[in-house]
Amino acid sequence: MSELRIEATINGRKVKRTAQPHQRLLDFLRDDLHLTGAKEGCGAGECGTCSVFVDGVLKKSCLVPVGKAQGTNIETVESLAMGNDLSVLQQAFHKAGASQCGYCIPGMVMAATAAMRANPFAGREEIKERLGGNICRCTGYQKIIDAVELARDVQNGRLPISALAELDQEDGKFIGANIRRLDAPSKVSGALKYAADMTMPNMLHLQVLRSPHPHARIVSIDTSQAEAMDGVEGVITCADVPGEDGFGVFVHDQPIMARDKVRYVGEAVAAVASEDPVIARRALEKIKVVYEPLPALFDIDAAMAKDAPVLHDYAPDNVTKHIPIRVGDIEQGFAESDLVIEETYSTQAIEHAYLEPEAGLAYVDPDGVVTVISPSQNITHHRHMLSKIIAQPINKVRFIMSPVGGGFGGKEDMIYQGMLALMAMKTRRPVRLVFTREESIASTAKRHPSRTVLKMGLMSDGRIRALQLNMICDGGAYGLSSEGVMRKAAILGAGPYNIPHLRVDTLALYTNNTPSGAFRSFGALQTQFATETTLDMAAERLGLDPFEIRRVNAMRNGATTHTKQKLKSVSLLRVLEAAAKGSNWEAGIPTSRGDTRTDMGGEGLRPACTLGARFETIEATEPQSEVA
Repeated sequence: MSELRIEATINGRKVKRTAQPHQRLLDFLRDDLHLTGAKEGCGAGECGTCSVFVDGVLKKSCLVPVGKAQGTNIETVESLAMGNDLSVLQQAFHKAGASQCGYCIPGMVMAATAAMRANPFAGREEIKERLGGNICRCTGYQKIIDAVELARDVQNGRLPISALAELDQEDGKFIGANIRRLDAPSKVSGALKYAADMTMPNMLHLQVLRSPHPHARIVSIDTSQAEAMDGVEGVITCADVPGEDGFGVFVHDQPIMARDKVRYVGEAVAAVASEDPVIARRALEKIKVVYEPLPALFDIDAAMAKDAPVLHDYAPDNVTKHIPIRVGDIEQGFAESDLVIEETYSTQAIEHAYLEPEAGLAYVDPDGVVTVISPSQNITHHRHMLSKIIAQPINKVRFIMSPVGGGFGGKEDMIYQGMLALMAMKTRRPVRLVFTREESIASTAKRHPSRTVLKMGLMSDGRIRALQLNMICDGGAYGLSSEGVMRKAAILGAGPYNIPHLRVDTLALYTNNTPSGAFRSFGALQTQFATETTLDMAAERLGLDPFEIRRVNAMRNGATTHTKQKLKSVSLLRVLEAAAKGSNWEAGIPTSRGDTRTDMGGEGLRPACTLGARFETIEATEPQSEVA
């Protein structure tokens, strides 16, 4: 198809450009005009990060064909802050602390601007409704709504312009004060450059061929046809790795690209670089890979079976990591208990869903230093691993952390940076890779799915005598953060409670699922979910208040943890006290019918006794811990 001739007014200026028929308005703005304030988060019109105005109407630019831009008046977030002056709304976002990672914020500002233009007096509920097409994964929306209300009131004269003043206080104190983010102006204006926004002269675009099989032996890879294509500047496979091919947070079991085997659907097998990403994608179709399918493991029971396929030779039992903790005599503890509860809990894999898909840019500088720019949450570790992978001294490897458009632990792993480095070394040109949302979901780590069997023994007064916890997690195809997750799950799984008899086992197993990795509160979330839920059950069965049973068992100042750590100061009781008072717990819990439950009796919740009155007199037991 022939090129399109686009004439439009963009941010008040006449623009005449040619465009490719396959381009979206978002591509035209970002790639051709370098207006990168509009971000791509999903490519499907769901997240709103690409929001712009087309003839005054808010549009998701990822859904608008570039041909539709002909003759229109387009406004991007860059148009709101002309010169160095932020708009009132952008200043309000800064003032209210409405930007965190900042990736959604340009689109959110555009949606908020549309809301204020539609109804300058919109109430809070209307504002929420009008921002409903935009997603934020960091703030929880509270500060965003606050910012829009603040801007509304300033624009309508209800508040003076000084309400947006830069300084919040004049006493010079910063500890405990609400200090504004230094990077907020660049985020609310769309000026901050994330990895996918960065370009370099002579830059190539990387595209990745991924495995369609969960487990298969690679018989052969033929890249000759792809290499012969016009416009293709480089093709790499595992054969291009000059050093020790393996990365991971604890065990370096994952190759840069699949070597000998593929172990999950979406694993990188080869990569192509071209000046045109379309050519690179077409070249992927020319790579011929012959696979020999192998039996696959998709759940922990299959991975533990005696005849299970071995996914990694060093782990013949498919165990990535096992962490045991032993304290006291668990059988004695259960024998002494008045109540014993045993339950099984399961948690699922969870996608991080950060709004910034993975992206990176690599180049070799004039001194031969291999440089990788990416939103990595672990750049020092990545640098040391890459040094061994590319067989270069550490002073020849440099990692630069670009702004992270949401991570939550999911950008801790070096999933793609090695491919970028290898291609930059091979072509001696800058190389950029930007994941689609589909690639991000298919190929990057998720929260560990888990199954926890928990047995708890308690006395009639609520004191825990024994806790046995066995958690088994699906670690997926590679180790990544599994060892750390298992350690945290084991150490924190029993909660902040004095338990004289304890037996904890946490295990991660290899399967042919997408690898599991770090995700906020990793490990502890899965095991503490089981412990705290069981504690609530115990409170109900014993006729105790949920706050009371936790106070009875809470560690005090000077307590020793299950792993022999001496705690000088423990704030748990103060936190419980504040939570009880803040939730008006003593007054009872409102139900969905509007009445108040004040009894236990298996029906509801009894209000707490006088807060903290008798619990401070209970002597906390300090068990002697032994980590097996």
